[in-house]
Amino acid sequence: MILLSGLIFILLGKPGRCLEEDGGIYFNGDVRHFAVANNSVYVATDDRLYQLNHDLTLVQSLTHRGFLKYDKQLNVPRFHRVSEKDEWNATFSVHVLLPFDDNDTLISCGVTDNGCGYCEVLDLADISKVRYSEPILVGPVNPNNASVAFLVDVERSRTNETYILTAIQQDESPKPTCSSGSEIVYLHSTNNQQQGGIFSFNEGSTPLFKSKGNVDFVDGFQISSIIYLFSNVPSDKEGNNVRLIWLEGKTSRVQTMRSLRGASLYISDLGGKGSILLASSVVPGGPPVLWSGVFSVDGGQTNTELVMFDISPDLTLKQNEDPDFCSAARCDGMNVKPQTLKPKKTLFRQNYMTSVLAVRHKSWMVFFVGTGDGQLIKLAVDNNYHTTCPKVLYRANDDHKVFPKIHLDKVDHKHLYVAFQNQMKRVPVSKCSTYKTLQDCWSAQDPYCVWCGSNRCTFEDECPDSDWLSIPEDYQEKMVSYTVTKDTTDQITLKIQTHLTVGQNVSNFTCEISSSVNEFCRWESAPPQFPQCTCILSNNTLPIEGLDVTVRIRLGKIDWLEKLKLMKCLDIRGPSTSDLCKQCLDAGCDWSQNVCSWATTELKNYSVCQMEESGMNISKPEISSITPSVVSFYGKNHALLTGHNLSDVIRVRIQADMDCTPRESPVWNNTGVNLTFHIPSADRKGMVKVCVVLPDGSCQGNTEITYRSSPSCTAVTPSSSWMSGNRKITLSGSHLEFVEGVIHSHTMQDVRLPRNSNSQNLIYDTPAAENTKGTFTSNVFLKIANETLTCSTSIAYHPDPEFISFTSTRRNDVHTITVKVQHISNKHAQT
Repeated sequence: MILLSGLIFILLGKPGRCLEEDGGIYFNGDVRHFAVANNSVYVATDDRLYQLNHDLTLVQSLTHRGFLKYDKQLNVPRFHRVSEKDEWNATFSVHVLLPFDDNDTLISCGVTDNGCGYCEVLDLADISKVRYSEPILVGPVNPNNASVAFLVDVERSRTNETYILTAIQQDESPKPTCSSGSEIVYLHSTNNQQQGGIFSFNEGSTPLFKSKGNVDFVDGFQISSIIYLFSNVPSDKEGNNVRLIWLEGKTSRVQTMRSLRGASLYISDLGGKGSILLASSVVPGGPPVLWSGVFSVDGGQTNTELVMFDISPDLTLKQNEDPDFCSAARCDGMNVKPQTLKPKKTLFRQNYMTSVLAVRHKSWMVFFVGTGDGQLIKLAVDNNYHTTCPKVLYRANDDHKVFPKIHLDKVDHKHLYVAFQNQMKRVPVSKCSTYKTLQDCWSAQDPYCVWCGSNRCTFEDECPDSDWLSIPEDYQEKMVSYTVTKDTTDQITLKIQTHLTVGQNVSNFTCEISSSVNEFCRWESAPPQFPQCTCILSNNTLPIEGLDVTVRIRLGKIDWLEKLKLMKCLDIRGPSTSDLCKQCLDAGCDWSQNVCSWATTELKNYSVCQMEESGMNISKPEISSITPSVVSFYGKNHALLTGHNLSDVIRVRIQADMDCTPRESPVWNNTGVNLTFHIPSADRKGMVKVCVVLPDGSCQGNTEITYRSSPSCTAVTPSSSWMSGNRKITLSGSHLEFVEGVIHSHTMQDVRLPRNSNSQNLIYDTPAAENTKGTFTSNVFLKIANETLTCSTSIAYHPDPEFISFTSTRRNDVHTITVKVQHISNKHAQT
């Protein structure tokens, strides 16, 4: 009994994982697949299958090391697991991992070392319990092929039946003798009560689902009775076609396969080269069926865009007529042209995007985007497809790419599961608690966050009060806007508009207005009605210099002040610059044809200011280069910008695509052909645009800076130095080319600039340890921009070598000189 329990502990032990304090876990092997069920998270690595709680604490794990052994009683081969300590190669690589919540099972399928398939049905609550196993191929022979697998429901007369749909990339590699066939789409049964038994895919005259050529499948899912499949189909003429297939989950597998219809997804600005789909996610809700895809627009993985389509199925199309796919024995002769779908909106541009998850929260669509350099970015989109400012939820120090799939916690809906190379993180969907004021909470433009009556920013279900407010259902520039109108009787009216969603009784809405002029305006006869207050100026006039006004707004327990500057709209004049345009709109007026006038609408369109040209007679600057042009996300001090006509430049502006708030740095040492400035830190990695700002507010020129990960240290050689210093040290790590200096903890003020460095090695001389006796350890830090980073390594300091004696001997014409010193490598009296 003791031996048996010991073996179970070995097979179901807890090696190969390390829980992090910040909601993450590391594995010894790389993550191959992971899935999220109602009560657990399942992760398949190269060597093990893990069952985790939703907080990523380990429940148990199951080894994939073992061998296939023929079972005489069952008349089939079975997989026998062995101890991790045995020197067996992993013979079971998982490529299908599907939690079946309704059946309380976890379906795990893969291939053994001879390329033959093997499947297990495990207990969802206890993966050590194998309910069923079978040597059958469900999915691709090669685990690295571009394939997808998910559960689908097929309608029956009385009930639905659930199948495993696998869409498998076809390649030219030889098929093993145990391979199932040459089809690209299969429907496998999930239980023994279905026709043919579990994992069977034959159902009478099931049509063969084939393709004309190689197909790379990217994603698939089912909504109601419609099954959606997405793939890349290489084309000699166009480079690549992104294809969408619709199938109807009808009364049988045969009818489902025969319901094939297709469309092509086309992005018009690619110059005919053809885009590549990298990742996808359907937007919950509808109709219509909205879907988001990450597309490569340059044929690689650098230039990527997040694009939204309406993929509602067109069931008027003829079935089984497609140029790339067919559900028949032969696919030849299908020269029809598929329907073309064009995007509704390009939502986001960011280099190296690898994954996307779309969710609905209230009226907003929220997108979580993973990147190839280890970032998780969030952006919200309203029903008019207006995108808020992108926010970085998580940023890894290394550059391991985010796994193609991101999953939402099915229990609290407040966390995401994100996988990297050998790591998984549980990341909150929002950072509401970091916003400390009402204005910050609203300005974050986060649909998850509300400002609670208890004066904190939090999730709505965590607010104990009925009094709360949040952003409105559509995008707005400001929480409170106002307009100043003048009618034919010269009556001036001030309208104050709040842009909010509220949880409290809106009858508790009040406005109070004050200024240096007593009783300068009166409210309308009726009390203010949420969301607007209207005030009529008493003497129909405003001073030329303008009037400062304070408005106090109350909504239940929540109140705040708004500062307004009322101006005579027609008195706001000057050059037609973007700054003047913004000043006009901020004053509640309208800007049209380079003139500020009394408002005619309550809607303010600040985008008109971006189209204004400078009215100043200044030579247009040109940017030739920026050194350095690649920095870490901490930025860089004393960067050099060169070009022409730079004399009038006052600032350098840095802005990423679709960023709402550009960052600007002042300049100095401006010679007209070059200038110096600080490259500021960045919230996210990637490429940003750079232009130079002139006194009129316009920004000229266009070049780029790339932000990358911060430096890190992994080793130091040698690991010791003498007290006098000046010993050459080599630091090893990553992104070390960004290091501006090295600091030792025993001096802190003594910054030693590197003698030579590249991305993986940095060479410098150790500083001296003055007035210090005995052996001690000095920690190493990296200096970059205005940050000091811990290097996680140290150097031991020893006393300098001291001369003891010198002897000379001569024997058989050999002259031997012996020098004795002490304090070398902390050993005494070395010879």
